[in-house]
Amino acid sequence: MAVAGNRPRHPAKHVEWIIRSADNVKIRIAASIVVCLLCLPAIQGCVGVVATGTAAGAVTAQERRSPGTLIDDELVEHRVLAAIRENDALSRSRIHVNATSFNGLVLLTGEAPDEALRTRITEVARAIAGIRGIHNEIAVEAPSTLITRMSDAVVTGKVKAALFGNVGLVATRVKVVTERGIVYLMGLLKQEEADRATDVTRRVAGVQRVVKVMEYIE
Repeated sequence: MAVAGNRPRHPAKHVEWIIRSADNVKIRIAASIVVCLLCLPAIQGCVGVVATGTAAGAVTAQERRSPGTLIDDELVEHRVLAAIRENDALSRSRIHVNATSFNGLVLLTGEAPDEALRTRITEVARAIAGIRGIHNEIAVEAPSTLITRMSDAVVTGKVKAALFGNVGLVATRVKVVTERGIVYLMGLLKQEEADRATDVTRRVAGVQRVVKVMEYIE
């Protein structure tokens, strides 16, 4: 999720934020269409699962996080991005930040123009309650283009489809985040599950590198 949302306190930046918000909508729509076309067999196999309440319960049962933790992770993501928007130095800068929380561990991805702003993002995020740890993977470079973000969304969809199609791996236990072709895998996984997920992801077209941001369980 790019840093976008409510109208910022600096009127001069209003147009830029609106454009970012619109870009995100375009990315989601376009990527969804492309992923559906590329991964149709896998999606068809999932249609019956999505359509029934019983299957939805099964997915919940496969989730290793508690319902409370699931909610907390969602809230943490929103709070981190809100805190970044409200920070004067960051809100005036050309940054692109995604915050993904899994079991209280936050992954920061995106781009910042210099190391000082990259560090500042970590400091702002660290002040949010409920965070157990932060992995800052923000690159020091110009914000990625709309085309790059669309490509990343497509790669994420293809990786998820590949994980769903792998026997012996519960794909819903793996969180997939893609930035500039780099795929980050998050989850509460056994070592063999993590290794299998990594191997499957590496074989997906468009994946430049795989980074494991996981907690291992017995």
